[in-house]
Amino acid sequence: MTVRTCAAAAAILASAGCGASSTDSTTTAETKNQPPVNVQAGSMKTGFGSMERLAEAAKREGELNVIGLPRDWVNYGEIIDTFADKYDIKVNQLEPGASSGRQLDIAAKLKPDVFDLNLDMAVSGADRFAPYKVQGWQDLPDHVKDPAGAWYAAYGGYTSIGYDPRAVKPPASFADLLQPGYQVALDGDPLRSAAAFDGVMAASMQAGVPEAERGVALFTKLKQAGRLTEPAKANVIIAWDHLNAARGANHPDAWQVTIPRDAALGEYHVQAIAKAAPHPAAARLWQEFLFSDEGQNLLQKGFARPARGEAMLMRGTLDTEQAAKLPKAPGPPVLMTIPQADAAKAYLKKEWAKSVG
Repeated sequence: MTVRTCAAAAAILASAGCGASSTDSTTTAETKNQPPVNVQAGSMKTGFGSMERLAEAAKREGELNVIGLPRDWVNYGEIIDTFADKYDIKVNQLEPGASSGRQLDIAAKLKPDVFDLNLDMAVSGADRFAPYKVQGWQDLPDHVKDPAGAWYAAYGGYTSIGYDPRAVKPPASFADLLQPGYQVALDGDPLRSAAAFDGVMAASMQAGVPEAERGVALFTKLKQAGRLTEPAKANVIIAWDHLNAARGANHPDAWQVTIPRDAALGEYHVQAIAKAAPHPAAARLWQEFLFSDEGQNLLQKGFARPARGEAMLMRGTLDTEQAAKLPKAPGPPVLMTIPQADAAKAYLKKEWAKSVG
């Protein structure tokens, strides 16, 4: 596989309990002639027949277990509250700070219904998910969804440079950060944080190709110059653009965001339903909500770039006012392949601590 720059992804990223059985039936006059509900079905149509029957089945379960969803991450606080109020379902927020790897490691103990994961972790854990294709399936680019429906991208973003314009000039590239005056921070440890890892890889980009050695070399120079610091002391933070955009939303004079033209590294977060979900109907309803126009616009309100954004823009259902507030994208995103990411992680594991650490 090679580095992919997908036109569809460019348009998307740049556009702006558990007691339920596998089958159930309803007895109202309206539904008594319909097939029984199958809460393990692979789509709303085949398992429920209508959103109303899906919502009824989910409401009977009464709860939904989510994991790894901080309330201040891509507007998940409002999303969770809206879902809970709309469908009268209690949302149990398990370990909000869990990373993608942690979500999968702790799943057997905590029993989440749904996951929000990095693409590579979703691919590696695909056998642990229950296939389900949301109603907006055709709107999702093929390369960010599993053909069988095990996982599917909900939102994405770019790695960006957030900076204090009162302290430094707008950087045009990651190389500019080597100039005097920039106090630079990553969003965590790149050996543990996906955001920080992507920061190193974005800084390594050259002609659309990420190369871990170049990224480590840049941060080694910053470290040697005494200008690699922690976020609280930095006037530059390298992080996903939705994080930097949220930081500057209310104080644009104090924090601005740029995505360097030569380093348009993109990333998606994908959704999946646990094969052993305690609340399988609620899990499917959650996915339908996240991928609905309402859910996608709520994600965009958190400065994420909705995966169905291109289709919604064409249909006139995208919140274009909010889309205009997203950091300007320089062009098509580069999406690292899993082999590239694996090779880069292996290099950083070997070199980061002794070169930068």
